[in-house]
Amino acid sequence: MAKKTVLITGATGLLGRQVVRAFSYYAADSDEWIVKGTGFSRTATAAADGKPVQQIIKLDLADAGQVEALLDREKPRVVVHCAANRFPDKVDKDPEGTKALNVEASRRLARLCAQRGILLIYISTDYVFSGKPGEAPYEADAETGPTNLYGQTKLDGEKAVLGEFEAAGGKGGFGVVLRVPILYGSAERTDESAVNVLLESVRKAAEGGSKIKMDHWALRYPTNTEDVGRVCHDVAVHYLSALDAGKQAELPKMLQFSSEDKYTKYEICRLFAEILGLPIDGIEANTEGNDPNASVQRPYDCHLSTRALKEVGIDVSTQDFEGWWRRELRAFRK
Repeated sequence: MAKKTVLITGATGLLGRQVVRAFSYYAADSDEWIVKGTGFSRTATAAADGKPVQQIIKLDLADAGQVEALLDREKPRVVVHCAANRFPDKVDKDPEGTKALNVEASRRLARLCAQRGILLIYISTDYVFSGKPGEAPYEADAETGPTNLYGQTKLDGEKAVLGEFEAAGGKGGFGVVLRVPILYGSAERTDESAVNVLLESVRKAAEGGSKIKMDHWALRYPTNTEDVGRVCHDVAVHYLSALDAGKQAELPKMLQFSSEDKYTKYEICRLFAEILGLPIDGIEANTEGNDPNASVQRPYDCHLSTRALKEVGIDVSTQDFEGWWRRELRAFRK
């Protein structure tokens, strides 16, 4: 079997590292994949468990010449595009930079992939939906309506990616969007994840001082990055097989993946405190919802339906949120 190259952008990030690990795991098992990752501002490396470290290629996605040269040199069959500015508050502080990365860089990457017959998996977010009470779960073809700039840039990125492949007129490439919700998992720093970082809130609250208000209104469906990495691999395998068989018309262009575990941020903090044996008194549940004067408005419930993935035969099972954290934090219990 001829080896296929997969290129993962944002491979030094929370999700990108796990996508690298997923493909590397299968590469070690079947010798099927050559795994390449790109990064820009960070110099970390990524590796499959117990396997050789994969070198990260420094790449400025804003430089079309660099991207084109890399694609021509590595000749990937698949690109998994994880790189993005994905923190809503940071997005609002740098709207132009975010649009340049989340939209325009994605557009250029899609155009170059379409021209070369590459399968591009674009990672998007549940924040493309309005999340109004009573609307979820959202099907992949449901009406979108972002409540903040982050969600809007990712939605614009979706449209840009799919638009470039449509304009290419089916030259052998294919663009598919994979939406995911709030992510957690193995991290180099707790602030890499809006879930992991709550550990710091719990520890700070346990030290005393002023109370910390924590959202107890918006519903979240935290999903493990290991599961997302495995789904990216499975989508790549399924879609390449269908494309090679000339069954492009049977492939959906919009996919969604999510855990069914449901928590508010306050409930996550309460779980962390219980696992760590810490008091929760210092954290106050905030049930007021969005502050109408806040620059970033969060949706109430953006639960994603996984129907489209199921219909193409992709396993949508996920790790148990509580079970994963009990194992992860065992060493930190007092």
